Amino acid sequence: MGPLVPDVVSNNLNFIAALVIGIMFGAILEQAGFSTSKKLVGLFYGYDFTVLRVFFTAGIVAMIGVMGLEHYGLVDINLVYVNPTFLWSGIVGGLIMGLGFVVGGFCPGTSVCAAAIGKIDAMIFIIGAFFGVIIFAEGYPIFEPLYKAANWGSPRFFETLGMSQNIFAFILVMFALSAFWFSSIVENKVNKVNKPPIRFTPYYIGIASIGIIMGLSAFIFPERKASLLERVEDKEFVSSYKIETMTPDEFALCLLKINECNKFQIFDFRTEHEFKKMSLPKSTLFTIDNLFEKEPNKLLNLKHKVNVFVANDELTEKKMAIIAGELGYKRIKILEGGLETFKEQILNYTEIENPKTVDEQNTNRFRVKAKSVIPILIQNNKSAGPVKKVQKRVVGGC
Repeated sequence: MGPLVPDVVSNNLNFIAALVIGIMFGAILEQAGFSTSKKLVGLFYGYDFTVLRVFFTAGIVAMIGVMGLEHYGLVDINLVYVNPTFLWSGIVGGLIMGLGFVVGGFCPGTSVCAAAIGKIDAMIFIIGAFFGVIIFAEGYPIFEPLYKAANWGSPRFFETLGMSQNIFAFILVMFALSAFWFSSIVENKVNKVNKPPIRFTPYYIGIASIGIIMGLSAFIFPERKASLLERVEDKEFVSSYKIETMTPDEFALCLLKINECNKFQIFDFRTEHEFKKMSLPKSTLFTIDNLFEKEPNKLLNLKHKVNVFVANDELTEKKMAIIAGELGYKRIKILEGGLETFKEQILNYTEIENPKTVDEQNTNRFRVKAKSVIPILIQNNKSAGPVKKVQKRVVGGC
């Protein structure tokens, strides 16, 4: 079981929640008949495909659910730990697991469920599983070359197949519905039941309708990043979007009083090379990916802080600010004209020899001071650098 809401609920409470969920999960498995070895191995002999239906249903529901949570920003998929794929150990392990399933009549999860209600064969199965674990642990130096062979990293199916996750999700749901239909044909034939595999009853129509709705719902949850990137390429949308701005003089004043003013925090959207060459005081290097990631976003949610987005040009700043605004972040400002204009008007300012108006005199005096002080602040700056991300593996699960 993974942490439910680790930023709100403590780890200890998460363990209690996991225990409750685990008990409920086991109770549902038992009520579904998964504590009976005859029902479980029916998948291999063709007389009962309940296991296939349950796992396919669980898979597609979880898939659509994760897509929806990611789309609405409730799950950061970049922080979800995906076990790496080692091809040959996966194949060999799958064969051993399948053979053990057929011979023993249980998988590790269902064996514990069956043992909990007193099934002796399940208890023997668990003892055998412990022996298997001990043999693997003690013989690991021998098994290690096979165990780590053909490391494919952590691929996702739709990326490997070169298609969008929406299309892949739809295809998988349709494949599941087809598998349900085909398994019904096999079941009827093996059990010698003369019933059509598909009957136009409210029950079958309801199941098919739910499956089709789930398949189509995949298109409601496009990848959030891709959809927002597409939106900010629309000139009308960008031009009509209202974003607060700071003039180069206001930004310079903020930098001059950076040690006194804790109200502003600067997010720099340039390249890392440009950032290292000239990093502004108390600024953080940010990327568009960071806007969609959970841990970096904590900085954007700090209370009583105004988030100032800077980049070389104002258009880039505006696009980043629009994406942040659409993701629900508040108190965002951009630098008018971008850093190129800031350099031109402040850092490379040409002093007016004979200012005529009071405004010109004040502007001239301020910019001359800013031109001399800000480069020193930049030179002595110890910037936070790129935002740090930590991906943690959550121990547990089935």
